[in-house]
Amino acid sequence: MTGVFADVIGQPEAVDVLRIAVAAAHGDPGVPTAAMTHAWLFTGPPGSGRSVAARAFAAALECPDRGCGHCSHCHTVLSGTHADVRSVVPEGLTISVKEMRAVVQLAARRPVTGPWQIVLIEDADRLTEGASNALLKSIEEPPPRTIFLLCAPSTHPDDVSVTIRSRCRVLSLRIPPAAAISEVLIRRDGIDPEMAQWAASVAAGHVGRARRLARDEEARDQRSRILALPGALRSMSDVFNEAGDLLAAAKGEAKTVSDRRDGAELEELRTALGAGGTGRGAIGAARGTAGVVKDLEKRQKSRSTRTERDVLDRALVDLSGFYRDVIARGLGASVELTNPDMAREVDTAAARYGAVGALRRLDAVLACREAIEQNVKPQIAVESMMMKLYRG
Repeated sequence: MTGVFADVIGQPEAVDVLRIAVAAAHGDPGVPTAAMTHAWLFTGPPGSGRSVAARAFAAALECPDRGCGHCSHCHTVLSGTHADVRSVVPEGLTISVKEMRAVVQLAARRPVTGPWQIVLIEDADRLTEGASNALLKSIEEPPPRTIFLLCAPSTHPDDVSVTIRSRCRVLSLRIPPAAAISEVLIRRDGIDPEMAQWAASVAAGHVGRARRLARDEEARDQRSRILALPGALRSMSDVFNEAGDLLAAAKGEAKTVSDRRDGAELEELRTALGAGGTGRGAIGAARGTAGVVKDLEKRQKSRSTRTERDVLDRALVDLSGFYRDVIARGLGASVELTNPDMAREVDTAAARYGAVGALRRLDAVLACREAIEQNVKPQIAVESMMMKLYRG
């Protein structure tokens, strides 16, 4: 596969649908206009490439050659700098109504450089109720040259409201096979074939996770620590020690990410607002910056919270994959393991508490993920999970 769709991994059927829609949008002869619509909803499991597919689609729509991958339209859309493509990527816990109204207002303008104004919302499941309503009004009465591309894990009402979903064309992506992930890691990222194959085999179909494991030794060490956790819970003290270590690791990674971005953002904002200048104008500007700086700090705090929860969730996904393997071995199922490099540990756990015990522990991990998503204090959710993992 060539052009902008080359990195949409393991989704040939979806790419075919998008290519036909692009041809219809460009008015190619013999292609029914009904193949294209003004609102799309990309769904699929984490790591399936929802936002990658949506951005490739946006590039192909703007490109006069239907997504060549070489022109300025393709390059700027894929890099996130195209004047007519507006990306909404929530850094905090939600997408606010204020943010959505601003995007919708800009998207109503005529395109500047390409044929379309495109709004790409990478995590539509984080829209607040007010933001959903603001978006719904535009989808119901779309400007003539505007296209909305939404990405969400599923079409469940908890992810995307029924009213928005009913006005979108839904494109479902699947979990890409390990061989396809390995191939793109080797081709695009230049990763050693042996490392690429290992990372693809243990990433449970999550492309971004596979890339991170292949590139980052710390990520590999963290995965090893998480998967060692079931065998480490031998006493009540282990329950609280392991919970504390997991929470500390999540906070530490979130702090590292935040420290790297927050200081630079704050300095850029103060410079833009005239900090360090002299004269009456600079003094007046400085007096009016407190509210703007405070708003940025608030967004940064929300982003840090989101990062911490994402790190925790990644660990819980690894744990759930381990217990899935134990259940499979306990039932004697002839299926590939999610963690083939942990076969010995999986067999030990299967002999220790069997498929039923593993299922109870898997339920505990999934309940912890749900509790954190519903804003339960992470310490309470994680300690409760560890207790259930210990007692079974």
